[in-house]
Formats: sequence, C-alpha cells, structure tokens
Amino acid sequence: MRRIGRLRAVSIHSLVLLAILAVMPGDLFAQASPIGIPENAHSKSYGGGWECNRGYRQVNRTCAVIKLPANAYLTDSSYGQGWECGWGYGEVNESCAAIKVPRNAYLNSSSDGWECDRGYRAIKEACVAIKVPSNAYLNSSGDAWECNRGYREVDRACIAVKVPTNGYFVGSSFGIGWKCNRMFRAVGGTCVAVKVPANGHFVDSSYGLGWKCNRGFRQANEVCVAVNLPRNAHLAYSGNEWACNRPYRKQENSCVMP
Repeated sequence: MRRIGRLRAVSIHSLVLLAILAVMPGDLFAQASPIGIPENAHSKSYGGGWECNRGYRQVNRTCAVIKLPANAYLTDSSYGQGWECGWGYGEVNESCAAIKVPRNAYLNSSSDGWECDRGYRAIKEACVAIKVPSNAYLNSSGDAWECNRGYREVDRACIAVKVPTNGYFVGSSFGIGWKCNRMFRAVGGTCVAVKVPANGHFVDSSYGLGWKCNRGFRQANEVCVAVNLPRNAHLAYSGNEWACNRPYRKQENSCVMP
C-alpha cells in the first residue's frame, strides 16, 4: 500500500509540473539559444558551429542583414555579398541594372551580357551585319567569313587561285594557295621538275635543290661523287663526309696518330 501511495504522489507532481509548463509563455523557450550563437543565426544541421539565417551574412562573429537591391535575389552561398541579379540584369555599383540588348542580338546563356545573331559582328555596343564577299561563305560560328575552295583571301576579297601545271590546290588562308606535285618544286609561279643526279634521291622541301646525295656520296656542283675514305677513317653521321677513327685525328686529307 505504501508503494502505491508513493507512485500516486509522483504522478500527481508530474501532472502539476506539466500544467505549469503548459501555461508558461511560448517565447520564453524561443528566446533561449545555445551559448556562442549570435542573433539571426542557428546551429548547423551537421557538424559543429553555426551559420546565419537566410537573408543574413556573416560579418566577423555577427550576422548582418543583406541589403537586397531591386531586381536581385538572395543566394545560399556562405561567401560573397549574398545576392545576385535576376535574369536580364547585370550588377552595376552594387545595384542591378537592365542589360541593354542591341538589335540583332540576344542575352547570353548566363544573362550577364549579350551576343550577336548569326551573320552579325559586335562592334562597340552594336551588332553590325557581316559583309560576305563573292566566292565566300559564313563560317560555322557565323561571326566571320571564309573563301570557297579554290579561292584565297586578298585584301578582304576572295581571289581565284591559279594552280600551275604539275601543281595542286591547298586550302590555306595564307601563302600562295597551291603546292607542286612530288618531284617538282616551286620556282616563281610555276612547278619545275627536280633533276635528281645519279647516286642521289628526291627531297620534298620548299628550299634547296630538291635532292640530296645518297650515303657514301657528296655533292659536287650538280652531281654526286663518291666520298674517298683515307686509311683509319669512316663515314661520318651525315654519310656524306668522313671522320677519323679513334685515336686518330684529321690532318688535311688523312688521319694521323696524335
């Protein structure tokens, strides 16, 4: 019986305490905050520390209200000014000004500027039509032109490339616009056959004679003559000259012991 009486007493005390808590002002608990958290802030949902409420940003150990200019919106970033300009507006002196899109242009994908329509080029604050010359076309991006095949740019115009006999057209925005076939080389505006001497071979080069002597031979005017090896010598790396074997040293046209 005594045990039952004690249980009843505890239950009565608990009910009284709950009744007192129920009639107390709700804001009494709302005003209570963890130690170290400034006003207009709350504990982080994960990890330790605190963060400012939405509409506030951290300044030292406090949370300052974000001054939101017209045509802007709050961001959830923990750094920076806490706001960005809305679509079609750009930041100017801590405010958001409408972006002036000229004719024949459109807002770019990030809405912080504009780009010209295809066939127009930006010049200062306007979009000017691109004048495509004859025998030319707009490139894939639509902001410039290129000459048709068989033509090359000369003084902002497209001039037909005159390919000489034994030559072929090359698509290039610079140079003469053509190259000579193999075994020919450019001389002025023509392609001249390369005369390769005996013991020589053709070299595809835009300079020089267009040929070189084979290994073991050297150039002498327009022919290739055999390299005469003195005693104790061998062909050098180039294959067109000779060098002395070690420990011999070159002395005029022979190899001598030092």
